[in-house]
Amino acid sequence: MAPATRALPKPHTPRTLCIDIGGTGLKALVLDSAGQPVTERVRVETPRPATPRRIVQALWALTEPLGSFERVSVGFPGVVVEGVTRTAPNLHPDWAGFPLARTLQDRFRRPTRVLNDAGVQGYGVVAGRGVEMLLTLGTGMGCALFNEGVYVPNIELAHHPFRKHKTYEDYVGAPALAAVGKKRWNRRVGRVVAQVLPIFNPRRLYLGGGNAKHLEIELPPEVHLVANLAGLLGGIALWRGPDRE
Repeated sequence: MAPATRALPKPHTPRTLCIDIGGTGLKALVLDSAGQPVTERVRVETPRPATPRRIVQALWALTEPLGSFERVSVGFPGVVVEGVTRTAPNLHPDWAGFPLARTLQDRFRRPTRVLNDAGVQGYGVVAGRGVEMLLTLGTGMGCALFNEGVYVPNIELAHHPFRKHKTYEDYVGAPALAAVGKKRWNRRVGRVVAQVLPIFNPRRLYLGGGNAKHLEIELPPEVHLVANLAGLLGGIALWRGPDRE
């Protein structure tokens, strides 16, 4: 009598390829149907000039080793409307009006959804109760607002005037960090937090992005630091519930 064979576990599908397009780096990993990583995160520097053609080519090479997936989620650093990028202040002017979702869908031959990158990261951390807000501190400054777990798209707080003829992004973006040093930059972030809290009155304010690791100031109790990996983990949320932009 032949020995019984043990059935292999079925893969948790559909798997989601999650991509985070940043002004400094391009990142990706694959999540299973429960939103758990099934690959390591991969990263390359953002090509310069950061045109749509060069970034799409770089994403193709970056994600090729990650194996199979059934759908694609993308976080993009700018305004996105129905899969079309409208702005990309830290990339290249050619992104205005670029059909990113359709382009990647054609390239990967998988359904693709694109959202502002701060929105994707927010989906990776919000509790879904009341008003919650995320600020990302990276090449620029991202912003995402949620109410009862529902994302309010494309609030570009970063480009609003803040102090002394500077926008929020001018004040705390990566060039400002390099120019004024970590100590002064920390004080600047503290001023931004103090300004934002009484305007939006969030139940929680999350601080993320690649430069959040440099924060050393004491933060109010409703302000929480979050891991940058949330910018990929939140990609699973683009496939939950009704269609989203």
